[in-house]
Amino acid sequence: MTKLLIKLFIKDYEKTHLPVVRARYGVLSGVVGIILNVILCIVKFIIGSLTGSISITADAVNNMSDAGSSIVSLLGFKLSSKSADDDHPFGHGRIEYVGALVVSMFVIAMGFDLLKTSIGRIREPQDITFSLVSTVVLFMSIFGKIWLAYFNRNLGKRIDSPAMQAVVKDSLGDIAATSVTLVSLIVSRFSSVHIDGYMGVVVAMFIFYAGYSILKTTIGPLLGSIPDEELVKNLENEIMSYPGIVGIHDMIIHDYGPDHLFGSIHAEVPSDCDIIEIHDTIDVIERTILSKFGVQMVIHMDPIVINDDRVNSLKEMVLKIVKGIDEDFTIHDFRVVDGTTHTNLIFDLVVTHKYINRKQEIIRIIESELEKEDSKYFAVVTVEQSFV
Repeated sequence: MTKLLIKLFIKDYEKTHLPVVRARYGVLSGVVGIILNVILCIVKFIIGSLTGSISITADAVNNMSDAGSSIVSLLGFKLSSKSADDDHPFGHGRIEYVGALVVSMFVIAMGFDLLKTSIGRIREPQDITFSLVSTVVLFMSIFGKIWLAYFNRNLGKRIDSPAMQAVVKDSLGDIAATSVTLVSLIVSRFSSVHIDGYMGVVVAMFIFYAGYSILKTTIGPLLGSIPDEELVKNLENEIMSYPGIVGIHDMIIHDYGPDHLFGSIHAEVPSDCDIIEIHDTIDVIERTILSKFGVQMVIHMDPIVINDDRVNSLKEMVLKIVKGIDEDFTIHDFRVVDGTTHTNLIFDLVVTHKYINRKQEIIRIIESELEKEDSKYFAVVTVEQSFV
């Protein structure tokens, strides 16, 4: 069914890297979600009113909220596909994240409303009228939501969409909520115990969790999260595969929405290389990265000495010292400047974020270890934070 809908309604569906095709996937997801949720809402509201079940009625409201979320998601995809303009030179891709954020707000607000209603039903219990029709409808609702989650999961994997991941989590929360409602209805058939309000509270908890999961997934890229580890490794391997590149450091990746990635990195090159030749190599690398990985990368060249045995030996000594502090530490731009009374060992030290407020402490440790090697060694260290 999913493949058939994609082929019928998405032109050029295989070209998922194109913003216009991503938008078509988003529209399909939104329209299908709206239609299914509106149908479920109407049917559940009628049955909830007839049986007097607050949990079924709440489930109907949940479906209407889901339809609203689908509308927001649909608009988010349409707006995020807009091209760059004078005010937004990096495009509008982050609107997709904003759309998912709005969906999470819908879900959480609906959870609060349901919790309030359920607590009222606990305080003033009311009888529920069991019916086979209600049971069948709820079963059909569960299967419908399972299909919708599977449908959006497949679409989301094709275009790597956080907005569709949010819809999937919302659907999973709905499945759990409707299952709890079904249990409440079945219990009312065989017992006079009023558990409807308590089941409503459980449903609210599921909805809260779904909203929190969506919020957590979405807020990261909006604040600026760490780039995908596999992407970073692929970029490093690609750059290091070219002749004349002897090291890389200071990679930064900025996410302006799916398929809107911008980055920068420093590439170490031999100080005695042909500057024209290595500049041509850098140009080739930048074009290749954009073509293969969709990242607009700016590469800065750092000339370093590589054919001096003494400099290399001192660099290895310093690297051993910093690795002794933390295995994840790295150094770059290493230089040696000899003076009459001391030798400056100049380098940049890259640390993880948890050490960034301990710069002076780390420098003191390095100075102490260097003094043990030779009292003439003096460290000139610039401490930097790693962003990947």
